[in-house]
Amino acid sequence: MGDYRRIADLIADDITTGRLKPGQRLPPQRAFARRRGIAPSTAGRVYGELVRRGLVVGEVGRGTFVRAAPAESAGRALAEPGPADAPVNMQLNYPSAPGQEELLAPVLAPLLRPDVLAEALLPAAATGTAAAREAAAALLATPGWRPDPDRLLFTGNARQAIAAVLASLVRPGGRVGVEQLTYPLVKEIAARLAITLVPLAGDRAGLLPEAVAAAHRTAPLSALYLQPALHNPTSLRTSGPRLLQLAQLAHDLNLPVVEDRIWSFLVGPDDRHGRGECLGPVDPLAAHAPALTHVVDGLSKRVAPGLTVGFLVVPPHRVGAVAGAVRSGGWSAGRFALEAAVRWAGEGIVARLTEAKRADATRRQRILAQELDGFAVRSAPRAYFAWWELPAPWRADTFTAAAAAHGIALTPGPAFAVTPGHTPDAVRLGLASAGERDLRRALRTLAHIAARRGGGRAGL
Repeated sequence: MGDYRRIADLIADDITTGRLKPGQRLPPQRAFARRRGIAPSTAGRVYGELVRRGLVVGEVGRGTFVRAAPAESAGRALAEPGPADAPVNMQLNYPSAPGQEELLAPVLAPLLRPDVLAEALLPAAATGTAAAREAAAALLATPGWRPDPDRLLFTGNARQAIAAVLASLVRPGGRVGVEQLTYPLVKEIAARLAITLVPLAGDRAGLLPEAVAAAHRTAPLSALYLQPALHNPTSLRTSGPRLLQLAQLAHDLNLPVVEDRIWSFLVGPDDRHGRGECLGPVDPLAAHAPALTHVVDGLSKRVAPGLTVGFLVVPPHRVGAVAGAVRSGGWSAGRFALEAAVRWAGEGIVARLTEAKRADATRRQRILAQELDGFAVRSAPRAYFAWWELPAPWRADTFTAAAAAHGIALTPGPAFAVTPGHTPDAVRLGLASAGERDLRRALRTLAHIAARRGGGRAGL
């Protein structure tokens, strides 16, 4: 067992003496094992030990990289504004409104009465309860759309809802069209279901209908997955005219759509593009193509990730098929969480939290604009994330490693790319999880790191 530590010591010496440079990629573990004449499991322990010591950082699908500076010397490497006082995780992105626990707790108290708790601990069907369907329909409604409660299904969270819909729509080997940059967990879900994701081009107005049509002509698509309201990671919002075009195309091709609206609660009718034009109403694509669109949403962002529910609005003729996928996948919502959600919605707690988080996101966007002024950052007025196209010569992997050396965890751009190597050198900044002071400090540190090797704001 001690052998792997001795090998780790040798690699650590190469890093601290500079023989292995910051941002340099270590060989894949199997190749490392062959070179050293050790077992792959031992190589895994070596890499794990180097991560534990803070000397390297691993990126899923990309490899293992030397950090920009050894962890113990990170403070000396950055004189201004100074090393992070505590780690700041900008990968996680779960918003929490001030005082939300005090709002949520009283509503849970009645659920703890023995007679009520007995009911709340029973299994929940995919169709939930009549009260849950009515509450969810009201919660998801927009000015021009209100889902039929009989088309509502429930899962443990929105990720499970995506998995259930795709499992019900697409056979192994089938093709699903997605934006060129997409939610990373959709990539994982597709891999587990043996589904091929087809990257589709878009512009500032959203996914291009002609790109969808061309991909479908090449080989039929089984479904389309898109995030029209605050696309993750770019914060893009699909325009109203483009939604209508996509809805018409879905009708023409008879193409099912999975519409992910997990961040849509932050969108307002007065939102504007960077050029200033108003984006108009916030109705979903489902309002224009109800017979083909499967809407995914949930409470993890609106309320909290620990006690959450995923929502599905499905076409009438597909309720049974999707409910069957929810059951067979083990993706049903917990009855306790479902009962809590009904009470939170009925008491107006979810609506109050929504308004509080919209205001919180606005404040965080102001901090972002102040600290990264002059950099190529794309976001939206009330988004909880931003897409930062890094100044040359930074690459996503080396910048992520440099940030990690200062206790800041970022998501590198390639994590969102459907096609490896087809993404700009960018990182996604999650703005929700850190406190505002920590967020400002982290962004200021990132700005200094970015400017230190060319590019960025003058004067830093």
